[in-house]
Amino acid sequence: MELYGGRPEDTVPRRSCGASAAGPPLRGRGAGERPDGVWPSGTGACGAYRAYDAADGGYGALALTEEETAAQILLRGLVDDAGLCPPGARHVRSAGSASPDARPLRMVQAVERHRSDRIVGHPMLAHRLLCPASRWPDLLRRLDGSWPVDVALLLDTDAGRAGELPERDPRVRVAHYETRARPDDLRLVAELFRSGDIGVAGRVVYFEPAREPGWLDAVDILSGARPLGAKLRCGGPRFELVPGVREIGAFITACVERDVPFVVTAGLHQAAGDTDPLTRAPRYGYLNLLLATAAVVEGDHDDVADLLSCTDAEQLARLAQRLHPVTALRTRELLVGYASRSTGDPLREAAALGLLGAWEV
Repeated sequence: MELYGGRPEDTVPRRSCGASAAGPPLRGRGAGERPDGVWPSGTGACGAYRAYDAADGGYGALALTEEETAAQILLRGLVDDAGLCPPGARHVRSAGSASPDARPLRMVQAVERHRSDRIVGHPMLAHRLLCPASRWPDLLRRLDGSWPVDVALLLDTDAGRAGELPERDPRVRVAHYETRARPDDLRLVAELFRSGDIGVAGRVVYFEPAREPGWLDAVDILSGARPLGAKLRCGGPRFELVPGVREIGAFITACVERDVPFVVTAGLHQAAGDTDPLTRAPRYGYLNLLLATAAVVEGDHDDVADLLSCTDAEQLARLAQRLHPVTALRTRELLVGYASRSTGDPLREAAALGLLGAWEV
């Protein structure tokens, strides 16, 4: 099967997005701007909205508060713990030298790290542990029931892909499911879901469409089927497995225009992307994806490729701080979670970039 994403012609060269970059500098709306010039009534642009709380149900509970900046709204509850997952892209210290974080964590390491993160309770973490169904029995053996575990269950087994779920356990709360699907299979699931013929009402499932010609039809199929959503894999160990800038931009645009929530996996721990030194494929940071989504929300389609290919974390941070909170809110209603194999690096970099405000690392 020929993958039409990730080819050289689909990849915009990665570059700094500051004023010295080729082409005009990226735009960002000022704090008082909106495309139609209209803001909600109430006290200021934030009106009577309240703060987003991932524990209240993810994107369905998103709202604003006057105390939170646009950057905090973008980052609150963003990072899912993907320590148990195989790396989606190569992590290297130098050419040919594999980093220790290129391997999944052992279950005991993952559970202890997740417990520590829950105790600290940093607002940027979603406190969802991404667990492959193939490792579900191992997870249950490591739990003593003294604290709840919120899990995003990755259906990576043949039984899981066929729709068979592991038995429930009172020590674990499954926040959502993630699985791969071909467009024809997805169409059947979405139609059954809408008709009420399958008992998944309220079950949140993110479908990763097979990347083949017409794969974006999956987004059309999912339109109007919340809480079903899409999943974007934006990394891989080989060049041809990594979607290019235009391909990711098309996926984000389709999700925004069709109101389909999505999660992102196989991204970097970093705020800004770079180029994989071994495969020469692009790698995407969390600010690249957040700001590209925000650009589509605001109708700035011309900026999407530049935002996805930008390697200047400080410039991306400035753009994040200049967003209007309502734009940031809508962005997070759509981009629900960003899987990171590190739960510390994204927080430390966001703090260094001045994005966390009063939040402490």
